[in-house]
Amino acid sequence: MTRLDTKDALASLYAEIEGRNPAQPEFHQAVHEVLETLAPVLEARPEYAEAGLIERLCEPERQIIFRVPWQDDRGRVHVNRGFRVEFNSALGPYKGGLRFHPSVNLGIVKFLGFEQVFKNALTGLGIGGGKGGSDFDPHGRSDAEIMRFCQSYMTELYRHIGEHTDVPAGDIGVGTREIGYLFGQYRRITNRWEAGVLTGKGQGWGGSLIRPEATGYGNVLFMAAMLRERGEDLEGQTAVVSGSGNVAIYTMEKLIALGANPVTCSDSGGYVVDDKGIDIELLKQIKEVERGRVSEYAERRGASARFVPNGRVWEVPADIALPSATQNELDEKDAETLIRNGVKAVSEGANMPTTPAAVQLFQKVGVAFGPGKAANAGGVAVSALEMTQNHSRTSWTAARVEEELDRIMRDIHTTCHETAERYGAPGDYVTGANIAGFERVADAMLAQGVI
Repeated sequence: MTRLDTKDALASLYAEIEGRNPAQPEFHQAVHEVLETLAPVLEARPEYAEAGLIERLCEPERQIIFRVPWQDDRGRVHVNRGFRVEFNSALGPYKGGLRFHPSVNLGIVKFLGFEQVFKNALTGLGIGGGKGGSDFDPHGRSDAEIMRFCQSYMTELYRHIGEHTDVPAGDIGVGTREIGYLFGQYRRITNRWEAGVLTGKGQGWGGSLIRPEATGYGNVLFMAAMLRERGEDLEGQTAVVSGSGNVAIYTMEKLIALGANPVTCSDSGGYVVDDKGIDIELLKQIKEVERGRVSEYAERRGASARFVPNGRVWEVPADIALPSATQNELDEKDAETLIRNGVKAVSEGANMPTTPAAVQLFQKVGVAFGPGKAANAGGVAVSALEMTQNHSRTSWTAARVEEELDRIMRDIHTTCHETAERYGAPGDYVTGANIAGFERVADAMLAQGVI
């Protein structure tokens, strides 16, 4: 097949997938972004197309939707919808987080699960891809209400998961508190201490050191590797970071440790710019302890910080950008602004935070771009290391975990960089990540037959 024939076949397949999955724009976007890079590998490896691997890879192995009834502190009954999409288990048990947020629907979970398949493959660890969550909003809810919701959610989910089957973790709206309630209910129902069934646990009961920090730390390590490829390092670079949750906070912390200066953070109300650089301990106090808003950071920080309501964090001039909030938060106009202000590299801490048009613009002008499936793989990598520790009933030191994280992120960067060069797209980390992840999953699927 010629390159044109292959692209036509992929376009036809995408149209079929789009038709089979109506009203799921995020899933369509994630699939299209991968399919448009696969023509070279399908020409080199025609057996992939002959085995129908792409068709199978784009269809989840299992999609679970269930009712989650729970009672608030006033005795009122609420009903939410729960999801778990077990996408691909060719490389190992399904692995991926749970997201509790009002925006969660089947299309969102499928997009996240699809991305997770490639991300997990890039780590080189034995984990497949899945994702789950609920349209429940934990903001403004008491600990008791969140506990009751988590217990109801797990009362259905428990029958679909297990340390050798499907291992959920946290995501937006699901931190150590929520994982604790979920794990407690799983243990109560099953009468088993199966620590490996959930990751992101507290350190006193099966959790791993560096797990809370891993996604943000890993993203910065990937950024550092991209800059090294260009003969630069992070020292002295001004960074614009979006978000103020777990990923954003530990992205900033690692940037500071490596000599860069993050000057922004944001939430749904707007963003803060701090001319002196973000005070990470103050931000942690407000967001992690008090569960407050970034506007409070500006009020307490002093004259160096100002809050911009309903603004776009990408308006702030910076050398590097690390979108770390949510999907499609950085669009083409934002990319134009960043480029005009001299940005040299962008690395995704969130899942698919950059729109396709923005990605193309960055690549067109030569801005180094690290896609989330590679750049934010540190979180799931340390989750897999947590599973390893659980299986051996042991706990590693923070230094050992961080050393492993650094090695894994360097390996992911090298794999993406070398794969892109091998397929005629030097410097294109999107193509490199997609093809490298695809090849690893596809080879395993070929070996295991048509299932």
